[in-house]
Amino acid sequence: MYKQISANKRNTWFVLISFITFFLGVGYVFGLVYGEGNEDAAIGIMGVFGIGAMIYAAISYYSAGKLTLAIAHAKEIKKREQPELYRVVENLSIAGGVPTPKIYLIDDTALNAFATGRDPRHAAVAITKGLLDKLEKSELEGVMAHELSHVKNYDIRLQSITVALVGLIALVSDIFLRSMFYGRRSRRSRSSGKGGAILILVGVVLAILSPIIAKIMHLAISREREFLADASGSLLTRHPEGLAKALEKISHDREPLEVANKATAHLYIENPLRNAHAGKWLNKMFSTHPPVQERIARLRHMGN
Repeated sequence: MYKQISANKRNTWFVLISFITFFLGVGYVFGLVYGEGNEDAAIGIMGVFGIGAMIYAAISYYSAGKLTLAIAHAKEIKKREQPELYRVVENLSIAGGVPTPKIYLIDDTALNAFATGRDPRHAAVAITKGLLDKLEKSELEGVMAHELSHVKNYDIRLQSITVALVGLIALVSDIFLRSMFYGRRSRRSRSSGKGGAILILVGVVLAILSPIIAKIMHLAISREREFLADASGSLLTRHPEGLAKALEKISHDREPLEVANKATAHLYIENPLRNAHAGKWLNKMFSTHPPVQERIARLRHMGN
């Protein structure tokens, strides 16, 4: 379990550092194009790019939790309504050393759950009625431990930052392309030399590809955090088989979660959109979650 946790943390940091480097590199290239090769102008624009990302990430970070719960039509429940669920979450929270989060129920027969909130003191876990009805106690503990691990590992913060970076790259790339094709004829004429033309070409190609590359990096981070939450949750319960069995039940359920969408799919324990072609390599690359069979295999390997 400890080896899995360490490996997933290393992988996450590698991808995250690569993501931030790529993000700043995009800003630098766009700055070179706008500054007509002037490096000082490029560095200045890259700085503005970074400040914009931090502001956008902060807004996403503080608003994501309430917005996600509202989109899911999740209803907060009290201890008297679901005493067993409450006891499971309370016990796991004590074992994990985090405050007990608010607990929400989604009135849907699909099998799924998610965690949200900007930090352990402002966290919430949500579970669908369908999943709650079909899980045994050890399986319920596995799922809730997985979600609490997302809270403890500050995965919501990480997701907010990466989603903000992806969104900002897409926005700036769009603005860049529009300005190149519609508002910068005079700039192109001044940069008609070979070096200027190559720089503009590189900028345009990067503007087209950067949102795709950024999205792939974000999804890679999301998949690594799912593996990390599986391992951390298993360490919390000391029973990986509970989560493995729960994931088997979830994977056999082909019902899509009606309240989920592409913006919130990465938060759930398993993809709520139920992609019928999840086995193709291209779909795996653009998937919010690792293949569930691989997750189950890793969990059972940890239990041996």
